[in-house]
Amino acid sequence: MGKLRPEYRWLLPSALETPAPTRRSTRDWVIDALCFVIGYGFCVLATWDLLSDDLTVVPEWHYTPTWLVWVDFAVGTVIGVGLWWRRGRLLIPLAVFCAVASVFTVAGGPASMIVLFTVAVHRRFGVLAAFALAGLVSNALFPLLRPEDGRPYGQTVGWGAAFIIIVCLWGMVIRSRRQLVVSLRDRAERAESEQQLRVAQARSVERTRIAREMHDVLAHRISLLSLHAGALEIKPDATPGEVAKAAGVIRASAHQALQDLREVIGVLRADRSDGAPEPPQPTLGALPALAEESRSAGVKVNLDVRIEPAAVPDGTGRAAYRIVQEGLTNARKHAPGTSVRVAVAGSPADGLAIDIRNPWPIGGPSGAIPGTGTGLVGLTERALLAGGRLSHGRTPQNEFVLSAWLPWPPDKKTAERAGAAA
Repeated sequence: MGKLRPEYRWLLPSALETPAPTRRSTRDWVIDALCFVIGYGFCVLATWDLLSDDLTVVPEWHYTPTWLVWVDFAVGTVIGVGLWWRRGRLLIPLAVFCAVASVFTVAGGPASMIVLFTVAVHRRFGVLAAFALAGLVSNALFPLLRPEDGRPYGQTVGWGAAFIIIVCLWGMVIRSRRQLVVSLRDRAERAESEQQLRVAQARSVERTRIAREMHDVLAHRISLLSLHAGALEIKPDATPGEVAKAAGVIRASAHQALQDLREVIGVLRADRSDGAPEPPQPTLGALPALAEESRSAGVKVNLDVRIEPAAVPDGTGRAAYRIVQEGLTNARKHAPGTSVRVAVAGSPADGLAIDIRNPWPIGGPSGAIPGTGTGLVGLTERALLAGGRLSHGRTPQNEFVLSAWLPWPPDKKTAERAGAAA
């Protein structure tokens, strides 16, 4: 949305009492020129009519002295010329002058109506009411000073009051319409700003999610690289076959890490409107492959999956996979050479339970492979977001245990069977 046009900024509620800006658009110049032609043109014709009696521009007024005609012409000229500045700071002084001059002026009548109409459009109702009342008073005094031949006093006052009321109502309608347009424009601009803010927030949330996903995916791969590189470092007398095997694992892990990174970064470029999860998104069906990768790095993994992975909902399966992946990664980092037992069990009624155990390393956790210290924190948050819980720590049996529980919503068929049994 574009900015509010300068000529309409005075319509805002906070600017109702401030003078309108003097800068005019082409449309304003055309309207002001037309108002000047109408207002000052009537002034010239009415003065000529009063002096010559050859025209019928004004009614047959009672005898008007020549000096009053010229005074009337001067007043009409001032009002007519003032129409060019009726949008600026001179509006209120010009309106006051018109209210006083309307007591006797004939030539300045139409120009005075244009000024009153401008007050109705550009100022609040209280200001308009004051000038409308002043106009009605002037209208009541005018027939006493300059009576019209052949027309009763009440008829002259009535027609003048009708014109004043019509002009005020017309200006109020235009003012209300412009205020409505400004209000709608302001609402549209606010809605656009809020939409941009929501988009920025969504981008921030998505980038945070991607950062967590990158940690979960890459930490596992890089820990494998570190372990194999460390094995080559501490075994300088390794046989060419062992070196080739370790190099092959390092190459494969590096290639897979790059592939995972490419897929995660691809989320930034992919425009998925269906709300589907972006790859990589492994579930419980990928646990055997995950365990095999750890075994290839020399970690003894005992995987015990007592459920059918395909029966677990995708969201629960993804969260469980990340928990197991982080548990194996931590075991390789802080307890290298130990055996890790992974147990996954549960049911739709009881939920999904994950238990990862490994012996506490002698001498305390190793710091050979540095970590960010946020892996378990991220897992705890992931479990909480999924509606579950996660705990970890050292047991009296001198084991490190990472246990988690995730809700297992029953699928539609299970729910239907349970309902039928009930």
